[in-house]
This record gives sequence, C-alpha cells and structure tokens, in this order.
Amino acid sequence: MSRLFRSGMVISIMTLMSRVLGLVRDAVYANYFVMGSAMDAFLVAFRIPNLMRRLSAEGAFSLAFIPVLTEYKEKKSKEELKDLIDHVAGLMGLILFIVSLIAVIASPLLMMVFAPGFEAKPDAEPELAAYLLKITAPYMLFISLAAFFSSILNAFGNFAVPAFTPVLLNVVMISAAIWWAPAFEEPVEALAWGVFIGGIVQAGFQLPFLQRLGLVPHFSLKKGHEGVKRIMKLMGPALLGSSAAQLNITINTMIASTLTAGSISWLYFSDRFVEFPLALIGVAIGTVILPKLSGDHANAEGKAFSGTLDWAMRLSLLVSIPATVGLIVLAVPILATVIDNGVNGWRDVEMASLSLMTYALGLPAFIMVKVLAPGFYSRQDTRTPVRIGLIAIVANIVCNIAIVLPWYKLGFIGPHAGLALSTAISGFVNATLLFIGLRKQGMIAATAGWPLYLMKIVIASLCMAAVVWYVNPADSWWQDSGVFGKIAALGGLVLSAMLTYLLAILAMGIRPRQLLRV
Repeated sequence: MSRLFRSGMVISIMTLMSRVLGLVRDAVYANYFVMGSAMDAFLVAFRIPNLMRRLSAEGAFSLAFIPVLTEYKEKKSKEELKDLIDHVAGLMGLILFIVSLIAVIASPLLMMVFAPGFEAKPDAEPELAAYLLKITAPYMLFISLAAFFSSILNAFGNFAVPAFTPVLLNVVMISAAIWWAPAFEEPVEALAWGVFIGGIVQAGFQLPFLQRLGLVPHFSLKKGHEGVKRIMKLMGPALLGSSAAQLNITINTMIASTLTAGSISWLYFSDRFVEFPLALIGVAIGTVILPKLSGDHANAEGKAFSGTLDWAMRLSLLVSIPATVGLIVLAVPILATVIDNGVNGWRDVEMASLSLMTYALGLPAFIMVKVLAPGFYSRQDTRTPVRIGLIAIVANIVCNIAIVLPWYKLGFIGPHAGLALSTAISGFVNATLLFIGLRKQGMIAATAGWPLYLMKIVIASLCMAAVVWYVNPADSWWQDSGVFGKIAALGGLVLSAMLTYLLAILAMGIRPRQLLRV
C-alpha cells in the first residue's frame, strides 16, 4: 500500500494546486461578474461540455479504457498496445468531433433542454446562453482527448502530469476574467473563449510525455478491432454507472433554471467547494486504485483486490467525514470571503451557504462512489453499477419532487438548497448499493475494527466542529469586515480545524502508519 499511498499523495498535491487555483478563479468570478442572468447563462453553457469532462476524465471512458489497456500492457506486445491506442484515438476523435459539431449547430435546442426555465423568465438570457454554448462546445473534444492521454499516462504510473493538467485551465480562465473580459461587449463571452482555449492547452500539454513513452496516438480507424469493441461495450453502461452524481447535478441545473435568477450561480459555488475535497480525495484515490485493481484481477489476486478496496475506504472516510463537518460549520465564512465583495452581496452569501451545507452532507457518499465503482469496472463488470446508477438518478428525481416542490410552493427561503439535499441523498443511495454489491460478490472481505474506527473519526470531527463554532466570529463580523481580514480569519479557522482533528485522532490511537497497511 505504500506505493499506492505515495501515488495518491502525488495526485492530491497536484490536485490541490489545481483546486486552490480553482478557488482563486471562483473568487475572480465573484469579484468581476454579478451573480445574475448573464453569469447563469455562462455556467449553463459551460455545464454541458463540462459534463463530458466528468464522464471522460473521471468517469465512463477511463473506467472502461484503463482495464483493457492494462490487460494489453500486461499480456500483449508493445505493437499491439500501440495499435489499440491508435484505434481508440481514431474512433474517439471522430465521435467527439461529430458530437461537438452537433452541439454547435443545435445550441439553442440544447439550451432549451438543459435550461428550460430560461425561456419563461423575463430576466433570463437564453440567446446569450446558446451563443456561449457555440463557443464552449468544442471543449468536449479537446478535454476528452486530454482525458484519453491522461488514462495512458496513469496506466504507466505517471499520475503527476494528468493531475497537474487542470491547473492550466484555471490559469487560462483567470486570465480571461481579468484581462480579456473588458474587451468584450458582453464580458462573460471572454469566459467562454477561455474554456475553448483551456481545452486545447490541456490536451497539448500532455503530448511530450506521451512521446517519451512512444505512445503518441495516431488517429486510425478499423472496423471490428477487438480491444476497441470491448472498450465500447464497457463504456456504454459505464456512462450512467459512474456518473450518476453528475447527471443528478445536471437535472438540478435544469430545475434551478426555473427558480430565482442567481440560483444556478449559488449552486455552482456550492458545488465547487464540495468538489474541492471530492477531487482531492475521491478522484485521487479512485485514479490510483483502478490500475492496481485491474492488475490484481488480471493476475487472479483476490486477497490483494479486497485489501486495496479496504485501504481505500478507510483512507477516504478518515478525510471525508471531517471535510463534511468542516464545510457545514464554515459555509458562511468561506462564502463571505469569496462572494461578499461589493459586486455581490450578503444575500448571495446566505443563499449559497444554504446549498453548500446541504451539498456537503453527501460528500462522504460522493467520495465512496469514486472509490467503490473501480471495484466493478476493474473486473469489466458494467451491469451492476449501471443498475445502481439508474436507481440513484431515480432517487434524486423522487427527492426533488418530495423536497424541492413543497419547499418552493410553501415559499421557504432557498428552494435551490433542496436540490442540493436531493443530490446528497441520491449519493448515499448510490454508495450504499455499490458497497452491498461488492460484498455480495465477495470483493470486499469483512475486516475487524471498522465500527471503532468510524466512531473515532466521528468523535474527532465533532470535537473539531465544537472548536470552530466557538472561535468563529458572528455573521455580522463577516458581513462588515474587509477582504483581507476575512482571508486571515478564515485561514485561522481552517488551521484550527485541522489541528484539532489531527490531535483528536492521534489521541484516540489512529496513526498515519495505519494508512500504509493492507
């Protein structure tokens, strides 16, 4: 496990760089753009191609491609491996080019599907959203190629370069917001062009590293290629099985388009802060263990397979539970620091904090999905997770009807927060059913100490919450203070939370060396 732990740390460090820059990017958004109809239009125009990124970079393509690629790497010649890569590149490039072209041509229709509420709202800008989608749609092609390149590098043990690549998008987007936007009649158009250019930069950055391996893809097409057929067969069901959370968020965006202007922006900021630990923990661990699990399965090492999953779950929960508690108790300080800056006001802080707290409840489940799903895909089992993914999507829709509709009809504050709560509940449905499925298939062995381990984590997290609640200034202080004072105070609160949690888990006997054990 020490090698996996080191690889996971490399990914987490690189991901931390990306996410910190992502927070800077969001702070720039909040300082330069009003959370209103124009920003909502851009976020929806970015949501559609970004969904493809989720499905490819962290979902269906990687989960389908890496097990087959690993098998070719372990059992076949270098020539056969290169042939597989070339033909996957050819088919993938062709499909994505066609999809991107259709999205450009049909952007008004797609906007009606993904944001149906825009047409009925007098303050919405559906034409602007459709125009921005024409610019951002090719991002689907570029970022999926970047994900393809990342999968190859990950299979050969290079986790640092793919994990660093998203940093480049954040650099481009920050530049677009600060320096390019003033040159446009509609400033958010600069953000759309930033997405377009950022996709090209991310794909191109990885090519030199593929060249060192001698695996730069040459786009080839061959009907009936055995490896490509297997990947396509696995990928179809994996689209739903691995991406239920993303599809749920897309559904939420559609519903949010019918709510008060700014709802999509509030949900976006909430999602971004939940995505921070999700990428840092869940995506990092899931990325590391997928090639390992695929190798264990290919070599019929059942005990090692089970041990890898057990290790991943323990490490995930050690970090995700306190992260959840931290996001809940620090929701207002975090968003006051990022949003309340003169361009947007305290109402935006209150609305976004409501959805951040409800989103955060689902963080442990979202992370466990990233950890447990590779247990199926590494064995090329796509049927089980796709069934579970469909159930999770249905659960989200049912919760939206049961929670959001009454919330909205009764006039309660922040019905968008009900959308976030529905996503959290569906995440727990997804994670629970994945775990049960792996237990039934004998892929997770019962190991001693789990109840006590969880109890220690929960107690330590509650201690952390008590300390943060005690030292956290009143909301009126966050509302009246300057940005530098808020940054300093938030930094102090985060540091206090981390130290309290670390001391608490050490006091209860949890040691870092335990993370290196199978």
